[in-house]
Amino acid sequence: MSGIPRITFPHETGAQVATLPEAFQQTITVRPDAVALRTVGGIREITWAEYGRRVRAIANGLAALGVGRGDTVGIMLTNRPEFHLIDTAALHLGAVPFSVYNTSSPDQIEYLFGNAENTVVITEQVFLPVIQAAQTAVTTTIVVDGTATGALTLAQLEDTPAPEGFDFDASWRAVEPDDLATLIYTSGTTGPPKGVEITHRNMIAELAALREHVTVGFDDRIISYLPAAHIADRVSAHGASIVRGIQITSVSDPREVATALPDVHPTFFFGVPRVWQKIRAGIEAKLAEETSPVKKNLGAWALGVGASAAKAHLDHRSPGPLGGLQHRLADTLVLHKVRAAIGMDEIKFAASGAAAIPPEVLQFFLGLGVPVLEVWGMSETTGVSTMTTADNLKIGTVGRPIHGVEAKIGQDGELLIRGDVVMRGYRKQPEKTAETFDADGWLLTGDIATIDDDGNVTIIDRKKELIINESGKNMSPTNIENAIKAASSLIGQAVAIGDARPYVGALIVLDPDAAAARAKALNIPNADIVELAARPEVIEEVATAVRQGNGKLSRVEQIKRFTIVPTAWDPGGEELTPTMKLRRRPIAKKYTEQIGELYAEAPGAAVVEVH
Repeated sequence: MSGIPRITFPHETGAQVATLPEAFQQTITVRPDAVALRTVGGIREITWAEYGRRVRAIANGLAALGVGRGDTVGIMLTNRPEFHLIDTAALHLGAVPFSVYNTSSPDQIEYLFGNAENTVVITEQVFLPVIQAAQTAVTTTIVVDGTATGALTLAQLEDTPAPEGFDFDASWRAVEPDDLATLIYTSGTTGPPKGVEITHRNMIAELAALREHVTVGFDDRIISYLPAAHIADRVSAHGASIVRGIQITSVSDPREVATALPDVHPTFFFGVPRVWQKIRAGIEAKLAEETSPVKKNLGAWALGVGASAAKAHLDHRSPGPLGGLQHRLADTLVLHKVRAAIGMDEIKFAASGAAAIPPEVLQFFLGLGVPVLEVWGMSETTGVSTMTTADNLKIGTVGRPIHGVEAKIGQDGELLIRGDVVMRGYRKQPEKTAETFDADGWLLTGDIATIDDDGNVTIIDRKKELIINESGKNMSPTNIENAIKAASSLIGQAVAIGDARPYVGALIVLDPDAAAARAKALNIPNADIVELAARPEVIEEVATAVRQGNGKLSRVEQIKRFTIVPTAWDPGGEELTPTMKLRRRPIAKKYTEQIGELYAEAPGAAVVEVH
C-alpha cells in the first residue's frame, strides 16, 4: 500500500485532510452562513453552520445508543438533507454508515443487514413495513419524517445527550484513513449483492484524483438524485460536499430531475446514460411540438449547425469561417436559450457513467454546447477510474486512468485496475475477495477492454455477458443495444439475445414518456403500453430504428427479429437494477417464451422480421 493520500484543502493554505470527518470540520468553517443542503425551490435550506451543529447532535445521540468506531449504521432514505446529516454524523464516530436501495424486499434487507450486522437503522415511515417484515438484528429504528410506533424520531435522537465520557472531537480525530467509510452493496446482477468495503483512504484518493480535472468549491451546485446506495452519488455529491463544499440540492424522486435542473442550474451534473437520453428526447419532443413553422425550422437549423460544429471538434478540424459564424449565430439565437431552459447554462462539468452511453447522445450534447465527459468505474474502485476530458474528448472511449490509478489489459482481454481507490475487499467474503485480485494486487474488473496508444480505455462489455453465437462469433450485447436505442427515443430498453443462437434477436421495451407522446400524436392519449405496443405505427417506428441501428453494426451483429415487450420496466424491478442496468439472467428466465418465439420456424404475430 502506498502512503496515506492527503488532499489539500483549497481555502486554507497548506491545510490537508486524510479522512472525511477531518475534511468536514474544516469545510464548515469557511462559509458558515452559506447554504450547504437544500431541496428544490429552497423549501428547505440548511447552512454549513447548522449542518455542523446537527452532525454533532446526531453523533451524540448515536453514541448514546452505543454506536462507536467500526459499528455499522443502516440507512434507507429517499434523497433528502437528512441523509447527509446522518451519514456525516456516523462518520464522525468512526462508524460505517451504509445505504440500501429503496426497492429492497424484506428478504433482501434481511440478507444485507445480516451481512452488515447493524443494530441501528434510520429510515422513513414509508419503508417501515418492509424493514419490520425482515428478520434482522436491528434493535433501534429512527424515522426522519414524523412519529412511528416503536421508533425514535430524528428530533429525539438529536435531543439525546451524549453518554458520560464521550468526546465528540476526540472521536472524529481518532478516525484513521484505513477505517471503513461505507459499504456499497453491488446491484446483484449475477447473484447476491457483495458488500464493497470503501475506506476513508479510498474516498480521499478518489476526490484528490478528480481535483486534477474538476475544480469544485462553495460556489458550485449539484443535484443529488441517484440512490445513496450507489457509489456515484456517495462520491460526486456527498463526498464532494464534505471535502469541497459543493452545495447539494436533494431530489427525492429521480423522475423529477429534469424539473429540478432549471431550479438549480447546476455547475456539476452526473447522469446515468438514460437520464441524458431522456433530456435529449425532451428537447427533440419540444421541437416536434412547436406550432410555429419559423421557430421549428430555426430550432432544427440550430441543432444541425451545433451537430456540424461538434463533428468538426471531434475530428480535430476547424469548422471554417462560415461554419464558425453560423455556430455563433445558432448559439445566440437558439442553443444558449435551450441550455438555459433545461437548466444547463452554467454547467462546468457534465459526465455520464454507470453504463455505456450511445456516442450519438454525447455528440448531441456537444453540439448543444454541453460537453458530456464519459467516466468508467466500479463500486470496487470508489467510482471513477478513467475519464475523458475536455482536451481528450475521444467519444467511444472512457478516457485515460485518473491520477494514481494504473490500468492494464490481462491475457484474456480483461481490464485490470490498481491504486489507492481500490476497495479493501468484500465484507465477510474472503473467497470472493481473493478471486477478485491477482497475485500482484490488480483488481480483476470483469470488463473486457482495450487500451490504445494514447492510453484511452475502450470498454467492450462485461466478460460474462459477451454473446457467442452458434458459429463461435463473440459479440458485445451492449454495443448492439446502444446502436438500436440511439436510433429512437421511443426505445427505452433493448436486450440483445443470441448466445449459442444462429442470429441476434431482441426484446424491445418502450420508453413510457416517449410512448405517452406518441399516444397523444396518434390521438389516443389514454392508450397504455399494451395498446401502443400493438399499434402498427409504433411497431414500424421501432422497426425503422432497428434497421437504422443495424446499419452501424457488422452483419453478424445485426438484429434479425425483435418483439416488443408490452410492459414498462422500472428501476429496481425484476428486469433492471436501481441504476438501470439490465438483469440479463432474470430477463432470460422471465421471458423464455418470447425469446423462444424469436427463433421459432413459424413465429407468432408479435415477432417482427427485420429486412
